[in-house]
Amino acid sequence: MIWVGVAIALVGALGYALGAALQQFEAVRDGATLQLVKRPRWWIGGIIGFTGASLHAVALSMAPLVAVQPVSVATLVFAVPLAAMLHGRRPHRAEILGSVAVAAGLLGLMLLVPAHNVTPSLSDGAAIGLIGCVAVIVAVSFGVARFLRGPSKALAMAVGAGSVTATVSTFVRVVGGGLHGDLSKLLHWFTLAIPVLLICAVVLLQKSYAVGYFGIAYAGVQVVDPITSVLAGAILLGESLPTGAGQVVPALLAAAVLVGGTITLGRLAPDHSTKPAAAPVPVTPAATS
Repeated sequence: MIWVGVAIALVGALGYALGAALQQFEAVRDGATLQLVKRPRWWIGGIIGFTGASLHAVALSMAPLVAVQPVSVATLVFAVPLAAMLHGRRPHRAEILGSVAVAAGLLGLMLLVPAHNVTPSLSDGAAIGLIGCVAVIVAVSFGVARFLRGPSKALAMAVGAGSVTATVSTFVRVVGGGLHGDLSKLLHWFTLAIPVLLICAVVLLQKSYAVGYFGIAYAGVQVVDPITSVLAGAILLGESLPTGAGQVVPALLAAAVLVGGTITLGRLAPDHSTKPAAAPVPVTPAATS
């Protein structure tokens, strides 16, 4: 059942990557404003991305956070060639190497994560504490971003956005994984928190995309999201992590390869964020009398 959930998450990753790429183009053009809702491509990207996110939610109901969330990093493997196609070019060699590094690191982590499931349980106090911690992260990251420019600004915003998407995944895992066919369990404030957090995540993602550095922003989100989710799963939900030197050392090496590949992809992903400069106004010589 766990590996079925992982496979579903991988398919969802493809949809999420395509949706994000389409939405980023529109966010750069119009900025993270209400003008986006007038753009058909933004809506198409949103629908595709929502489908991918829905598949990810299904995966979370079948497998633990520590197994599903690292798969979200694979969206970078999909996003790089998709973005290259949208820009009418082939991926660069460094982009391919980065994709291979992400895939290798991801596979290593997946093989090392303990393959057993637990019924997730989260108290109201722990849930409120999680939301509070994430709110602080968002406030700090976006506060710092006000003083930054370029890739650094996009990365700072991505940290806040990624922490919120991780919170959404955590609540989805708790609600979906705890159902066991009893739909009455949906009558809980956790269920209402999911769409609210999801809207916040979408807004923050668009703001990070609008800076114009899609690769950096997307890579930042895809690293922060799984790391935060895995920590939440281990600390709050009692999910297992690799233990013992025989597992921890390989896991750290795999994580290093994964992060290195993600950074490479983030730096090299195509980014046509700069708007074309306005044509210079010809200066006519003043008429002489």
